[in-house]
Amino acid sequence: MNSRTCEIKVRLTPEEMAHLNRLVTASKLSREAYLRKLIAGVVPREAPPPDFFSMMQQLHYIGNNLNQIAVKAHALGAIDAKHYDEGVHMFDEAVQKILSAVLNPIPMER
Repeated sequence: MNSRTCEIKVRLTPEEMAHLNRLVTASKLSREAYLRKLIAGVVPREAPPPDFFSMMQQLHYIGNNLNQIAVKAHALGAIDAKHYDEGVHMFDEAVQKILSAVLNPIPMER
């Protein structure tokens, strides 16, 4: 059963409605989900471009390859493991920052 039983009616000007619809369309959320996020205190971001997820998939593929190389390098003692591990850690942090910057909603200032 749906727990959302309360309903509100809001009147907007045609300009306000058009602006809301543009924001909703850009976020790829439903109007209701968009407004719920605003009520929760966050401003939804625009949905990332379609190629974003394929680019992130490529970055994860590169990261996995780096980890496989690191396993062999550690076993053979062929490279400076500490320096390599620091590079992989920086790569992982960069991927997380990209994901956060693109996908996480923006908290509202109170």
